[in-house]
Amino acid sequence: MIKAPESQKRQGRSLVSCVKLPYLAQKGGEMIFFGLKTCDTCRKAQKSLAPHFPDFKVIDVRADGVERSQLAAFYDRFGADLINRRSTTWRGLDEATRAKDPVELLVEHPTLMKRPVIVDGDQMYLGWSKDVQSALGVE
Repeated sequence: MIKAPESQKRQGRSLVSCVKLPYLAQKGGEMIFFGLKTCDTCRKAQKSLAPHFPDFKVIDVRADGVERSQLAAFYDRFGADLINRRSTTWRGLDEATRAKDPVELLVEHPTLMKRPVIVDGDQMYLGWSKDVQSALGVE
């Protein structure tokens, strides 16, 4: 299991991690934005990020998919906060499905992931709160 250093602080729903992910090392640590094209919060976040990070990569979790290893790394870092229990997808699941392994559930239903997940080099952010915006310098 990938563990974040104890010195990191959780501020609201903006969680920061210094986890090295294999796909980042291969791509030189570029900013990668995991979200949905149809998500209003994701569209708002992308619009705010674009002037500051013109080359960030967008991955639509439904259309492009997310590798199991990436979802596992996200879950290891963010834990249960990664699952959006307010989503229509979650409400449509039966109890047996909800009881599955969370990473497996995200593999089967990527829209259950709270969005966006932003990976910027060694840092990982969940959601688009004021804390995340401040940490990225896009207030």
